[in-house]
Amino acid sequence: MTLQPSELDVAAPTTGDTGRPNIDEMGGKSKSQGRQAFEHFVHSKMAMSGLIVFVLIIATSYIAPYFYKWKFDEPNITAQSVKPGTNGHIIGTDETGYDLLARIMRGTQRDFEIIIIATVIAVFLGILIGSLAGYFGKVADNLLMRFVDIMLTVPYLVILILVCAKYPDTAGTAQGIAVLLGLFGWMGLSRLVRAQFLSLKEREFIEAARAMGASNFRIIFRHLIPNALSTILVFATLFAATTIVAETSLTYLGYGVKPPDTSLGLLVGKGVDAADTRSWLFYYPGLMIVLIVLSVNLIGEGIRNAFDPRNARVRD
Repeated sequence: MTLQPSELDVAAPTTGDTGRPNIDEMGGKSKSQGRQAFEHFVHSKMAMSGLIVFVLIIATSYIAPYFYKWKFDEPNITAQSVKPGTNGHIIGTDETGYDLLARIMRGTQRDFEIIIIATVIAVFLGILIGSLAGYFGKVADNLLMRFVDIMLTVPYLVILILVCAKYPDTAGTAQGIAVLLGLFGWMGLSRLVRAQFLSLKEREFIEAARAMGASNFRIIFRHLIPNALSTILVFATLFAATTIVAETSLTYLGYGVKPPDTSLGLLVGKGVDAADTRSWLFYYPGLMIVLIVLSVNLIGEGIRNAFDPRNARVRD
């Protein structure tokens, strides 16, 4: 399990380094890099399939509970596990009588919250550290990159377990786990952003911006970060996928989300022992994790291909 995708197959942008949009080969119309990338993404069947599946999963997990008869925290009268289709339980109940489908929808909500919080933190820190090191260079670069090297040597899984064990009421929640994963997941992106800044900051359009009196802040946020956008987006999708796996691993070890709340990792962890006798307790939550990770990876692959300069134009 790793939280830092340190090497991404991301091609350099084709338009941002000049500040000018590309010209469509067929019609001669000017198209921005973002417009071209969007069209490439939309025309990718695999990427759109992943996006549709991901949106459907998230939308269902948040909307369906309002119309579903069973609640994730209300067990049935018998308070025991029943097979799928019994007494209106579509995919059965767990060992204490809670409807499994309701628990999966709740767990998906929790995992989605973990993905959002952890990814936002990791992307923010990665961009911040990487941009400062790459743009200012010299002393700032040496200090920040040595800090990154130290962070990469930290056994983060051990740290996460220790923190969750020491502060179970805060670190052992969905929000607490998300913050911890984000704090230990930004190093790979910082190196990628630094590398792109080092290659871009000496380009002509950056020199022109400096000559016109643009501030460092404007150059970084108006010119350099947009040119690194493809790298950032691909990292974010890959990190989102690894975040789910990390949460599942922590919860399986007993340091994740605690009852009465639930997560997909908690459901899988509880269902492992019953996989042979009550297979629905393990396979349905596991299948949901697989679908989420697969859809996110397909989205990331679509974004990478969309920004690939070898895709000269969109094909109908």
